[in-house]
Amino acid sequence: MPRKVSSIAPDWWDYTTLDDDIIQAAARLTPEKMPKLSRPGFKVVFYDTLEEFYLAEALEYINAWKQSTADNPAGICGPIGPTEQLPLVAQVVNELNLNVRSAHFWGMDEWFLDGREIPASHPLSFEKADRELCFNRIRKELRMPDANLHFPKADTSAYRKSWDAGVRCVVMQGGQGDVKHWAFNDPPPRKGKFKDQPPPPAEYRRLTTRVVDLHPLTIAQNARTSGGGNIALVPTKAISVGPVETWKAEKVSIWHAGKHDNPFGQRLTTFMISQRFVDTSVPMSLLADHPNVQFNFYRGGIGTCEVEMH
Repeated sequence: MPRKVSSIAPDWWDYTTLDDDIIQAAARLTPEKMPKLSRPGFKVVFYDTLEEFYLAEALEYINAWKQSTADNPAGICGPIGPTEQLPLVAQVVNELNLNVRSAHFWGMDEWFLDGREIPASHPLSFEKADRELCFNRIRKELRMPDANLHFPKADTSAYRKSWDAGVRCVVMQGGQGDVKHWAFNDPPPRKGKFKDQPPPPAEYRRLTTRVVDLHPLTIAQNARTSGGGNIALVPTKAISVGPVETWKAEKVSIWHAGKHDNPFGQRLTTFMISQRFVDTSVPMSLLADHPNVQFNFYRGGIGTCEVEMH
């Protein structure tokens, strides 16, 4: 029996094509029930204030980089969205006089425009944000050299090789978008052999860092969060770290501040991962099969799925 057609973008797969039972079960979750969905390999953590939330996110950088040595380098893969943790990372490194010269950093993704990655001079550049909000603020004598900063490019070969160059990725951080992606691992278009069913999880898991077409919901979201609502400003393609690289990270840590996905979306992926419901129309649900995943929530951003007219 064919799956439902998306109520957002009929030519795409997304969470609106799931069985109603899953959607309704997720919507019924209260904040009190969500931490109880923790299980071995999946931990749900709440923070009562934004200060605690973003400091904890910043400390994942610090804890990863503290493990790095010249003989056993280590690093973190980090997102743009959220970004509030980035200045805190630099501040803590400087205050502790923490030498992170052997440490590494992988950017998760970047915009793709006119046949190449957008330059770091572009206002929407993720590399620009990482450098200006974090790395340029770390004192020169403490920070890692540029060779240890790995930003994805249109030619993904060097970036993909960096994941197999003997550097341990202690943690991959991420946010969650409206379409339930991490990085830009969006659901695929509904065409060809995937017209009636989304790709099998095993096939999606084989995807590496690549140039991707963005789901319409992702384009609209990034206009809302980064472009003042100007959808025409947002590229329709991006470069995204893949599931292959994600599974090379020892831990995947997702940060839900309530700004990038809504109350329902935060509940849906928590429910699906906890119950091991894996469906590639909800890419984040693939993390149900990763051995070490943590969802971090700002309690004030969880909201409610009750109907409210505004």
